[in-house]
Amino acid sequence: MYKVNFLSHRYLSKLLGLLALSSVAISYAGVTAVRIIAIEPFAEHAAFGNTGAYERVRGTVSGELDPQHPRNQAIVNLQYAPRNANGRVEYEIDFFMLRPVNPTLGNGQLIYDVTNRGRKYIHWRLMDALPANAALANDPRTLADAGNGVLLRRGFTLVWSGWDPDAPRGSNGMAMKRVIATDQGAPIVRRIRDELVNGTRGPQSDTFKLTHEAADLNPALATLTVRRREADPRLTIPSQDWAYVNPQEIRLLPPGRRPEQGSIYEFHYPAKNPRVLGIGFAATRDLIAFLRSGAADIAGNPNPAGPKIHTTLGFGISQSGRFLRDFVHQGFNQDEHARKVFDGLLAHTAGVGGVFLNTAFGQPARTNTQFEDHMMPENAFPFSATRMQDPVTGKTDGLLRNDGFDPLWMESNTSTEYWQKGASLLTTTPLAERDVTLPANARVYFIAGTQHGGQAGLESTRGQCTNPSNPHSPTPALRALLIALSEWTAGVTPPATRTPRLDERSLVDVNAWRFPAIPGIAVARKTNQIGVLQDWTIPQMDMRQPYAIRVPATDADGNETTGIRLPEIAVPLGTYTGWNLYRAPFVEDELCDRQGSYLPFAAQTDERKSRGDPRPSLQERYGNHQGYVEQFERAAQALVQERLLLAEDAAVLIARARSAAVAKHFTTPSTPPKNESIR
Repeated sequence: MYKVNFLSHRYLSKLLGLLALSSVAISYAGVTAVRIIAIEPFAEHAAFGNTGAYERVRGTVSGELDPQHPRNQAIVNLQYAPRNANGRVEYEIDFFMLRPVNPTLGNGQLIYDVTNRGRKYIHWRLMDALPANAALANDPRTLADAGNGVLLRRGFTLVWSGWDPDAPRGSNGMAMKRVIATDQGAPIVRRIRDELVNGTRGPQSDTFKLTHEAADLNPALATLTVRRREADPRLTIPSQDWAYVNPQEIRLLPPGRRPEQGSIYEFHYPAKNPRVLGIGFAATRDLIAFLRSGAADIAGNPNPAGPKIHTTLGFGISQSGRFLRDFVHQGFNQDEHARKVFDGLLAHTAGVGGVFLNTAFGQPARTNTQFEDHMMPENAFPFSATRMQDPVTGKTDGLLRNDGFDPLWMESNTSTEYWQKGASLLTTTPLAERDVTLPANARVYFIAGTQHGGQAGLESTRGQCTNPSNPHSPTPALRALLIALSEWTAGVTPPATRTPRLDERSLVDVNAWRFPAIPGIAVARKTNQIGVLQDWTIPQMDMRQPYAIRVPATDADGNETTGIRLPEIAVPLGTYTGWNLYRAPFVEDELCDRQGSYLPFAAQTDERKSRGDPRPSLQERYGNHQGYVEQFERAAQALVQERLLLAEDAAVLIARARSAAVAKHFTTPSTPPKNESIR
């Protein structure tokens, strides 16, 4: 990663063996330059516990990759990347750090928060910071950006970097400089496809942005289709009814014609100039290895993490969690000097997916769901950390490599990932014949009654979904798990895996799944099915033998019965799900992206009966608000004892349960939120 004067005897032996076999000289590369743009006070010099004040460090990191090195062989198209005078491929990434002003007061542990589409997550998703807008969320600098300060009070150094060259740079987004593959200087061209949906994951638009640059703007060389549902036949839109706006944008004709809201458009076109996206894995590997072990870069600039880092942890949510799954499986947790990169990793809401990154013409912003991006490559064997044989493909593999460089591995998921991301396959065989035993260095947790994007401060609204959305936050459990991961690296065994199971009948086929007949509620009846996708440019998934997706069983209220049941689920005020359905003008019988539902209980028995609601009212369950609080406190304390909830979080949750705002639930009839307009 940086220049060294010696090699370990073990690695030297391996290296000599490789040289003898290949006669190809293998040289080292890695971080070459750390350029600091600014070192600034964080949070107005506020002190965080015994750690004291923190400071912000902003800059860029440059590095080099030797295309011949075995640790870089997994990077697709690296051989087609431009090389410098040393025969190496150069990269440059954005870099950001929050570090203790006095490094001796830190705990010696670094947490790398994998950016999600250029965004920093950990401070507002794990520390409950509530920034006023996205730009502020991505530029932590004030005391409000520290939220509850839990990670800073414990002395962690926090690090972010860019890894996706196409991540938005607006609103302080972090990215990697583009490295374009060419064939001896000539553009590489391939016919690919983009899936284009208007209004489901962003505002409506009159045009569609393409992921890659079109190689030829002749409409006769491209095909545009549309369909209403994912499984519907594709209808071709004649070439005279659409046009290129520029090489990376198309629009429907005549001008001003807006795409149908929620319909799936698919564009097949000749694209050029693929980015060597797998460099993002290697750049992350090199950065973390340097921050852990490097004294200075080649120019003598000191390591900004200082000399005290002895443990490295990684954290990722959604796309970032899928990044971590591929990072480990594709072998990037071993650096070029045969050293482990991350000691422990926690991937949240990744399901069984990887990130569409280390591929020619990859599209890492994609995320596969039942309705959208369904035919994009994300979910492929191996799914589980457990090594097993896949009866569908005949392959034998596991997410972990068992090569001596695997990290301590944790993954957590919400209910949504069981419906949309195949999360049951983390702990079952591919065809769900039985539960599997995870290796000793792996844990999987299901946070019951939560949705994919759950976080502190969410309100229940409908948006583009039929049912009110799920406001329940999984964050208190996530905080406890991250602290347990940190302690695991010091030898303290973490809580056991907690997921629904086949042998307990808490994990069931969707056709056997039962949900109460709550009046006026749209109920999910399908999951995101997963099969084998041979070629992502041709949207044909082999479903002759699909993988067996299972969902968590529910009780008579519709709440899930297993997993980490935070107090709001163990002692509920309503039914909380990980699924929802779209509402008009979207396709009403399709799963509403990654949203859940919240269906409050009636306050009084008469109210419940008048609605025909089969679920007992709050009055019938708890008697009154005080009875509810007593049960809530017991549930919270039980989780603290199991190390699945921090004591400080239990105190916050109990105070909220005692509040006047919660007490109102027991006296005020529950009413669904107003119908918001759909953007």
